[in-house]
Amino acid sequence: MPARVVRRAVSEAEKEQRREGILGAAKAVFSQRGFHATTVAEVARAAGVSYGSIYWYFDSKDALFLALMESEEAALRARIWTAARDAGEGALDRVRAAVRATFEFFEADRAAVQLLFRESLMLGGEFERHLFAMQGRFMADVEAVVTGAQDQGDLVEGPPRLIAFCVAGLVAQVAHRRLVTDDGMGVDAAADFVVNLVFNGLGAAEPA
Repeated sequence: MPARVVRRAVSEAEKEQRREGILGAAKAVFSQRGFHATTVAEVARAAGVSYGSIYWYFDSKDALFLALMESEEAALRARIWTAARDAGEGALDRVRAAVRATFEFFEADRAAVQLLFRESLMLGGEFERHLFAMQGRFMADVEAVVTGAQDQGDLVEGPPRLIAFCVAGLVAQVAHRRLVTDDGMGVDAAADFVVNLVFNGLGAAEPA
C-alpha cells in the first residue's frame, strides 16, 4: 500500500495548524515514553507527517520539547488569568479562582504535567534553565495579583515579591503533591483550603 502523502503547509494559518498538530502529538508521545525514549520519528508518525517535516518547524528533539514547555506554560498562564478576570473584582475571589485553575490544569493531564514540570528539572541544562524562567514568569503573575490584593486592603502589607514567593511555593507544592497523592479533597476544596491558609493563616478561629 503506498505511503500517504502529506501536503506541505503553505499559508501561515496552515503552518500554525501543522505546528500545533506536531506539538499535540509530541505531548502524547513524550508523556507516554518519556523524553529520552522518544524519537522524532515516533512523533512524526503520531502527527501524521513525514520525518523531515518535523524539522521544518523544530531544529531538534530538544527544540521540540522546549517548544512544548512554552506551549503548556502559555496555556496555564492564560487559564489562570482568564479565571481570575472572570471571578470579579474581589481579591479573595480572584485568588481562589486562580488557585483552582492551577489545580485543574495540573490534574487535567497528569502525565504531561509531570513530564514538563518535573522531568525537565531532572534533565538539567537548558531544560532546567527554561523551567526556572517559566517559574519566574509565574511568580511575576502571582506578584501582580498580590499587589492588587494589597491595594484593596485584602492582604497584609509587606514586600509583594516575598509574599508572591510564599503563595506560589504553596500552590506549586500542593499541585505537585496532588499529582501523586490522593488527599481525599476535590479541586474546589483544595483551592479553598489554600486560599484560606493564605488569607487567614493556621491559627484556630477564636470562639464567638
